[in-house]
Amino acid sequence: MNSRKFGRLSRRELLKLTPLLGLGAFAIPKLQNRLLAAGLGFSDWASARLFRQGHLAPTFETAELTPFARFPINDYDVDDPGVDFEKWTLAVAGAVGKPGNYSLAEIQALPQFRHNTRHICVEGWDVIGRFGGARLSDFLRSIGADLSARFVTVECADDYYESLDMATALHPQTLLCYEMYDQPLTREHGAPLRLNIPTKIGYKQAKYLTDLKVTNVLHKVGYWEDQGYSDFYGL
Repeated sequence: MNSRKFGRLSRRELLKLTPLLGLGAFAIPKLQNRLLAAGLGFSDWASARLFRQGHLAPTFETAELTPFARFPINDYDVDDPGVDFEKWTLAVAGAVGKPGNYSLAEIQALPQFRHNTRHICVEGWDVIGRFGGARLSDFLRSIGADLSARFVTVECADDYYESLDMATALHPQTLLCYEMYDQPLTREHGAPLRLNIPTKIGYKQAKYLTDLKVTNVLHKVGYWEDQGYSDFYGL
C-alpha cells in the first residue's frame, strides 16, 4: 500500500472514530463541563448569526389561545414580590440620551401592539397567549438609546435579572408587556411590566421589571444563564 493511499484510509478511519473519541472524552469527568460549555457557546454563536430581525415568530387566531386560567404561573422565586404600583417606575441608565425614571403611563403612551404568540418554557411545556404592550424598540428610540450598543439588560423586583442582544431588543415582536388577554398584567404574571419575546425561550422573558440599561459590557448575563443555561436560546 503506497503512502498516499494509506493517508486517505487513515483520515477516513479517523473521521469514523471521531464520534467515539468525543463520547470517550465525555466519560472523563474533568472534561465534561468544558465540553458542554464549548458546545453551548458554539450553539449560541451560531444561533445569533442565524437570527433574522425581520423574521417573525408565528402568530395565532383567538380561537387557538390557551385559556388565561390555564396559562401557567412560573417564577424562579415568588409569585408576587410585592411591587408598589403607585410608586413604581422603570429606572433607565447606560448608553441612553434620556436616563431617568419612567412611569407606566409614559410607556403606555407609546404605540400599543398586541399579538397571539406561543410561550415556550425550558421545562418542556408551551401555551399560546395574548400579549400587549409597547415595542421595546420604540421605547429605546424614545429614550435616545445607542442602538449600536451590544446589549439591553433588565433587573427585576424579585432580584431576577436578564440580558438581550440588541438585535433581539429591536425585533418588532419584542414587547415591554403590560397586558395579557387585553387586561392589565396580574401580579403573578409580572405586573406592572415584563418582557414578552416570542423569538426566545421563556426564561429570557423577565417579569416585574424595575431597571433597564443599555450597555456594551455584561458583568452578568442572566439568572439562569449564569448557572449554565444558554445565553441566546432563540426559537
